[in-house]
Amino acid sequence: MEKRQTEIPADIYSTADPVELPENAFRELGADEHYRPLMHPAHDYKEVTPYSVGVGLLLAVIFSAAAAYLGLRVGQVFEAAIPIAIIAVGMSSALKKNGALGQNVMIQSIGACSGVIVAGAIFTLPSLFILQGSYPDITVNFIEIFLSSLLGGVLGILFFIPFRKYFVKDMHGKYPFPEATATTQVLASGQGTGAGSRAQARLLVVASLIGGIYDYIVSTFGFWAEEVSTAFCGWGAALAEKCKIVVSCNTGAALLGLGYIVGLKYAFVIFAGSAFVWWVILPLMGTYGAPELTALSPDALFADYARLIGIGGIAMAGVIGIIKSWGIIVQAAGLAGREFKGGKTDRKPLRWQADLSMKHVVFYIVIALVAVFGFFWAGVLHNFWQALVAWVVVTVIAFLFTTVAANAIAIVGTNPVSGMTLMTLIVASAIFVAVGISGTSGIVASMVIGGVVCTALSMAGGFVTDLKIGYWLGSTPRK
Repeated sequence: MEKRQTEIPADIYSTADPVELPENAFRELGADEHYRPLMHPAHDYKEVTPYSVGVGLLLAVIFSAAAAYLGLRVGQVFEAAIPIAIIAVGMSSALKKNGALGQNVMIQSIGACSGVIVAGAIFTLPSLFILQGSYPDITVNFIEIFLSSLLGGVLGILFFIPFRKYFVKDMHGKYPFPEATATTQVLASGQGTGAGSRAQARLLVVASLIGGIYDYIVSTFGFWAEEVSTAFCGWGAALAEKCKIVVSCNTGAALLGLGYIVGLKYAFVIFAGSAFVWWVILPLMGTYGAPELTALSPDALFADYARLIGIGGIAMAGVIGIIKSWGIIVQAAGLAGREFKGGKTDRKPLRWQADLSMKHVVFYIVIALVAVFGFFWAGVLHNFWQALVAWVVVTVIAFLFTTVAANAIAIVGTNPVSGMTLMTLIVASAIFVAVGISGTSGIVASMVIGGVVCTALSMAGGFVTDLKIGYWLGSTPRK
């Protein structure tokens, strides 16, 4: 059982806010040690204001368009949290806003939803347009696409709220939170005016310029390849053809920076998975596999076969994650039950740890689930029992995989939402066929329902990042 941090009386804190993150921000705390955020845990700050909400929504619109274009073009969605945080800090400095940290956190939180929702949509919904070529009777309805993204995003947020304290507070220092770490550093750099703060801000600006110039030179002038591979040389091509062995390295600034943030331990875990697939699985398949396998290139072997092993690994990790998180799930359900019965769980928390009432959260979840069922029944399947089956599938998978998505974001900063969505589509399709949902109606139902789950998991992963940033800086979870 993890040792839980106790709430701290506000009077033990100094009245002045620090200008830099404390040294225990990114490490585990001692037995009697407490974390003190930048914003005083008991004082009130401007967070939800017309300025923060307006700027956040504007940036969400702009970055949604950019993320959708990039995602549909190259299959990857960039993380918008860091550039939006830089913009928020720059705008508050240009407008000479004092004490803007709380508002900047809110701007980042709202704006970063752009990439999260886009990532949830592009893995499933564009397939409806692709399938129209083979199935002319498939119609793509804007309202269906809109509602699947909207309802999925709402479910992802609501399902994760009961797990906030575990991932964000109780596991402080145990998870690296790479993206949240970088975003927090950016937001914290605009907090103070001292020499340390200026040096940190200067370092971030210089690092951003170096990374931007580096990627611009690589992508525009092609002085060297973004991905360096042994297959480009003669002996490497022969080795790839005969033994299916390829050694490659992506030289992009984003991945180099991610490896630096994640740290040696988790970077090595990612590397170990890649090495096992490319240096063990592929050579075995290419050497001792069936003739149709040995004739394929390493890239084709990876895309058509080895990648499925990774998806299976993600699915099994999800099952293991659900089993390991079962105590957390039961605890959250127990907390909701005690609040409904009128029991008190803890004394009133400080502003810094004030969540929405569990009664309100459960009430909102019920409303969202009713809306999802109504959407499936009236807008997608038009059959009560089939809609009920689809609703049960979405509810169970989205809720259980919420902790898996949050755990992946907390460890490596990357949400395996595409792999979990594929598993969802496989499971959902098998169930739908069993209950009589087939043909074009089954295809549309699978994709729309997969879009709901995909967006929910993506949103849960993005939301844990926002909450961790707020924890480090001291914003209010309820807001």
